[in-house]
Amino acid sequence: MTDTPGAPVELTISAPHRELLDQVLDKWSLAVLNELCERPCRFNNLRRAIPTVTQKSLTATLRKLERNGIIERVLLSSRPVAVEYRITPLGKTLRPPIDVILQWATTHMPAIERARTSFDTAEDGA
Repeated sequence: MTDTPGAPVELTISAPHRELLDQVLDKWSLAVLNELCERPCRFNNLRRAIPTVTQKSLTATLRKLERNGIIERVLLSSRPVAVEYRITPLGKTLRPPIDVILQWATTHMPAIERARTSFDTAEDGA
């Protein structure tokens, strides 16, 4: 994206950008981030907080977020040894842009619903 005054803004989404956005903005990642922004959680606490996620999907989501530096896995010195997931400082920087996208969706949802209805009606008539 270039930001030259008077020049048109060019949006370039490269493969690494696309991969990162796919990993960070999927439905399970958003749900996990929503929980971890509130407090650190152990795996089973996340499973209870997000009841529709499978163990396999939650594990994969946590690994993707950890790989990207968005969350961290912390070993707790307890008996038995437990693991807790926490949002990182980098992960906390995601909150404002996600809030903006959610606000945009909330504001424009009526227009989007009308567009969907119009599209679906046209498709049914074709």
